[in-house]
Amino acid sequence: MTEGPRPWWERLGLLSALRPAGRPHPPTEVLAALALLVIAVPEQLATSRLAGMPPVTGLYAFVAGTVAFAVLGSNPQLSVGADSTIAPLFAVALAHLAPAGSADYVALAGLLAVVVGVFVAAVGLLRLGWIAEFLSAPIITGFLAGVAVIIVVHQLPDVLGLPSVGGNTLHRLHVVVSHLGQANGWSVAITLAVLGLVVVADRVDRRLPAALVGLVGSTALVAGAHLGAHGVAVLGAVAHGAPHVGLHLSWTALRQVLPVSAVVALVVISQSAATSRAFADAGDYRVDMGRDFVGVGAGSILSGLAGAFAVDASPARTAAVAGAGGRTQWSGLGAAVAVVALVPAAGVLKDVPVATLGAILVFIASRIFHLRDLLAVRRFDLFEFALAVVTLLTVALIGVEQGIGVAVGLAIIDRTRLSATPKVHLLGRVPGTTSWEPLSEGNAAAVPGVAVLLFATPLYYANAEHVRSEVERALAKVDHPRAVVLDVIGMHDVDFTGSRVLGRLLDELGHHQVTVGLARAGDHLVETLTRAGLLDRIGRGHLFPSVDAAVQAVSPGG
Repeated sequence: MTEGPRPWWERLGLLSALRPAGRPHPPTEVLAALALLVIAVPEQLATSRLAGMPPVTGLYAFVAGTVAFAVLGSNPQLSVGADSTIAPLFAVALAHLAPAGSADYVALAGLLAVVVGVFVAAVGLLRLGWIAEFLSAPIITGFLAGVAVIIVVHQLPDVLGLPSVGGNTLHRLHVVVSHLGQANGWSVAITLAVLGLVVVADRVDRRLPAALVGLVGSTALVAGAHLGAHGVAVLGAVAHGAPHVGLHLSWTALRQVLPVSAVVALVVISQSAATSRAFADAGDYRVDMGRDFVGVGAGSILSGLAGAFAVDASPARTAAVAGAGGRTQWSGLGAAVAVVALVPAAGVLKDVPVATLGAILVFIASRIFHLRDLLAVRRFDLFEFALAVVTLLTVALIGVEQGIGVAVGLAIIDRTRLSATPKVHLLGRVPGTTSWEPLSEGNAAAVPGVAVLLFATPLYYANAEHVRSEVERALAKVDHPRAVVLDVIGMHDVDFTGSRVLGRLLDELGHHQVTVGLARAGDHLVETLTRAGLLDRIGRGHLFPSVDAAVQAVSPGG
């Protein structure tokens, strides 16, 4: 019996994330929705404050991101909403354009969310996800660590019960340290209690709703003991009506938010790709990253139109869904429906101490400051560690936009450094086989009179002279070479400068009556060498399918 035609929405790739990744189990989806809800509510409120936005807008962002991704995305477990990684990115930039929390600020944040969403969705539609791989892991680690420093420094006044501070990171630290004697004891106690509760729960079982317990408990304490009269700062009146749908669009505003939108979009793309792929691998299911980018991008667009701010995929919330057994986006939609039901009652949040939200954000910051990864980079390569540290310091001390610019610049410099200084390996035959490997590995033996050199990279203007020097050093290690075999499996391209340098190398070898053979040359390389007139000089009969065949043909005793 044949299956009937698929519904139109399945043919368009819609709603596929509502199908289970594995065997469906509705009660488990309900439990996963509850686990997501208890984490999302305090986190979204805290992230709203970090973003300089009204508290309820974090709830709007969560609902918008969740619904849009459930319809358009592919990953059945990914949680999309307000995220503390990107909140400080645009908050710092927008604070230079309008006072945080003001009508102009909120309008700019909404416009920025829409622009970010367009960027991210376009990357998905145009299959440009390779952009997410542009920044190296050490640089991303340094970037996130710098963001973590910004989050902590921005929360210091709240967790210590001090007045708000503006300015850059060093200025904020200076002001806080100079006013430590004025810290509010109750605020500090609430911070330590909530932070301790969250840390302990995280180590025992990450599914425990410690943040929600801390939020409810501290709010009840502040309201019951009238701690507001003792200097404990609270959220105050919270707008809790329906979102204001619309967009304030002008060319001036668009020009203002465009640069930081590109930065935020790059971070969203990187984090969403990493999160979606990681949980897909862990859950043994496949995802379509293009569609996931479209889903996340659509979530930002919908969030911006609802008066909220840009959204991102959240590793922590996705882990909560996966840990509770959630296997479809029904768990996210269930949590979103519950949040919608809670919005009318958001007025009760007026007694939430800002120290509680600050403590939650400090904990979140500790989760994105990956000290172990930094130490692992340090052990692996000192230069890459330096790149990570420079990125960290630039983000933390100068600014996020400058930090991402430095990160991109460092990534280019690092890649250029590696490609401009490639190694040319001297190969030997593994005894009893036809296999060849670097002599430095100790298992291979050289063939008398033959130098076998492995080119592992394209030959172009930046590395041509270096490669020539490497070849000369390698040849100096061979006694009276009568033949040279170039294993060019990695040299898939040669530019004009590279062809000139290769020509001079052939001149030198010819002057010393050294026979040259090429092994494993690709079609594109053969075509390039032909255009440069080099193949006729080498001889078409000196192209070989393997290193061993080349050595047997050109060796003095061959």
